[in-house]
Amino acid sequence: MLNAQKIKEIALAYGADEVGIASMDRFEGAPPQMDPRKWMPRAKSMIVFGYRIFRGALRGVEEGTNFGTYSTMCYGYINQRMIPWTARQVARVLEDEGYEAMPVGYHVYGGAINTNDGKSWKNNETGYSVPVEPGMPRPDVYFNIRIAAYLAGLGEIGWSKMFLSRKYGPRIRLAVLLTDMELEPDPIIPPGTLCNKCMACARACPSHSISTTKSIKVKLGGYDVEWGEIDEPACNKAFVGSELCEEGEEGNYFKAGPNVGKYRASSISPFYQKPDNQYGTGQAICGAQGCIRACMMSMEARGVLENKFDSKFRRRPKWSVDWAPVREKDKLEDQENKAEE
Repeated sequence: MLNAQKIKEIALAYGADEVGIASMDRFEGAPPQMDPRKWMPRAKSMIVFGYRIFRGALRGVEEGTNFGTYSTMCYGYINQRMIPWTARQVARVLEDEGYEAMPVGYHVYGGAINTNDGKSWKNNETGYSVPVEPGMPRPDVYFNIRIAAYLAGLGEIGWSKMFLSRKYGPRIRLAVLLTDMELEPDPIIPPGTLCNKCMACARACPSHSISTTKSIKVKLGGYDVEWGEIDEPACNKAFVGSELCEEGEEGNYFKAGPNVGKYRASSISPFYQKPDNQYGTGQAICGAQGCIRACMMSMEARGVLENKFDSKFRRRPKWSVDWAPVREKDKLEDQENKAEE
């Protein structure tokens, strides 16, 4: 007999590490442009899949010797290979039983919502899409996958806005599937069970993107939920290992695009220029220094995670690259070249 437990067993067999279920009524109150019930009005359940980020995949970034493993195996590979595979197999089982299923890929939550000035779905007063009927939201409806995981009982949203799993803390990636089969939902974890607002994430963030004083507050599943305000543009630049150049300086961290000349390698990047993307998105030079690694170490020290290890993650002082000698050398070479001309 197909039920919630059987669905979870199938999902785990096809690659998920955790599975939670939310009833669709838990999304009551969501803005129409961010309500997943608009995707599938007859849906009764949302199945949320969690995929662990291996602690060992972060080891190379922590040591400063290998940056490709995290980007490929626990970022791009999960997003583009594991998530579609699990969601598709669970959808097959559901539809074989006569229930409709909508598997959702990792990078489609914002979909087509882009404004004419290139900004993201947040500035959705204008855009490239229009409602198909009066009173309908524009395609594509966006929803917050971390909120979905919270409503499915997999954990809670941490101060850094990262989702914190009961098993793996911030070492988790998420995906969802909607179905019109009514499944028993999992209980929601009360806020504060995992995140104690220690601010380790904010202190360790190389771009200081996580505010310690400003926050976002929402009502979810009957609970007051809060996370820190995030400076996303600053996060995006630090994520790939760059920082703004000083006035009058010509940077060369980016090889092409609108940021050419504006940015240089930061102290968290051992690369003079940004490496090419892997799996389309994998370029995590930062290695989630604050929002994953610092948070993980804090949670492990408090003993609140189910996935435990015999040794501490950080085994030596945190490294930092001093680019000043290289930049001074480049400056002298530029001056010599101009003199020769």
